[in-house]
Amino acid sequence: MATKKETTAKTAATKTTAAKTTKKTTTKKVETVVKKASPAKKIDSLKDLKVATKETAVETTTETKVVRKAKKDKQGRVYATGRRKDAVARVWVMPGHGKITINDKTIDEYFSRPVLKMIINQPFEVTNRVNEFDVICTVNGGGLSGQAGAIKHGISRALNDYEPELHTALKQAGFLTRDDRTVERKKYGRAKARRSYQFSKR
Repeated sequence: MATKKETTAKTAATKTTAAKTTKKTTTKKVETVVKKASPAKKIDSLKDLKVATKETAVETTTETKVVRKAKKDKQGRVYATGRRKDAVARVWVMPGHGKITINDKTIDEYFSRPVLKMIINQPFEVTNRVNEFDVICTVNGGGLSGQAGAIKHGISRALNDYEPELHTALKQAGFLTRDDRTVERKKYGRAKARRSYQFSKR
């Protein structure tokens, strides 16, 4: 008959051997999982990690790129609306030789000031498309400077729709955003928005 001490020692030995075998099997399983999940390229330093992150970023950007199409009508024109102050311009842009007609008049007849002509031609100069497009537009409201700004805004938006590749140049120049600066309203008790009446002592 075996004593109690011998039986307890035997059970403890069997438990330790069982634990060792289970540890070996678990370590083998973990090793196999790690081998399967590990990438093809080994990352040994920070430089390798940076390169791997750049590659993944490039892959994601190439997948998410969307090609914009030109919005042309049957006659090959692009329509856009431009606004500045109280002026609203309806603009049609089409391939041509740089002819600009405003309310059935040429640009020289409608705008006599060279500054206003320069403002209208700015979108073509920024995008290197001078004398490549004809413009037909109608303008209503506001003064001459506001109308020139509205035409410039409409031409910029039309070029953006005609050639989506020009978006970055027009956006960086700030031609696609509507200029929301307007005249401040007159206040009661004042001659204008902030101008006070002349002071009279008596």
